[in-house]
Amino acid sequence: MTYARPPIRVLLADDHTLVRRGVRLILDGEPDLTVVAEAEAGDGAEAVAAARTTDVDLAVLDVAMPRMTGLQAARELSRRLPELRILILTMYDNEQYFFEALKAGACGYVLKSVADRDLVEACRAAVRDEPFIYPGAERALVRSYLDRLHGGGGLPDRPITEREEEILKLVAEGHTSKEIGELLFISAKTVERHRANLLQKLGVRDRLELTRYAIRAGLIEP
Repeated sequence: MTYARPPIRVLLADDHTLVRRGVRLILDGEPDLTVVAEAEAGDGAEAVAAARTTDVDLAVLDVAMPRMTGLQAARELSRRLPELRILILTMYDNEQYFFEALKAGACGYVLKSVADRDLVEACRAAVRDEPFIYPGAERALVRSYLDRLHGGGGLPDRPITEREEEILKLVAEGHTSKEIGELLFISAKTVERHRANLLQKLGVRDRLELTRYAIRAGLIEP
């Protein structure tokens, strides 16, 4: 098959070097796809910065990354670069993550376990502005629809704001209030206020319990 159009320019962000190399081999092996940028430190903040300084058509983001998750990066990129297409790459076959990815602006959700089978087609579908749904998610969509038919709502409301989620992740990673303030361009006092709100909202007492919540929420890996 020949492709008249220039290759799709891909930004790749994953904090596992071996995974990133493997994904790059898959994508660069296709005539219509080329990886033009990588977040080598493997964090979402670096991915956002790279997308803003490099001409890319598609961002492939891992869910679990330091400093800023793939879902947080997807939300930021959707706001700043609405024309950019986004795919979430993950090891988690998780219905909640799938729906959160769609809410964050992603147009597809690809499992790492079958990336060699699904990723290339997902990239092409994304650039055609078509959603890519992995087989397990089809069942989740049907189940969600049936739940709504029987009087259920959509996803439960987020218990914390996006800013609180950013701070929660950084707290769980061991950053001090001063360091978090510098990363997010806010004062340490503001960080402390958000942290107090988190403790109250989540009904927890200390950093250890915040960290446990962050692990359960998929913001950091155990």
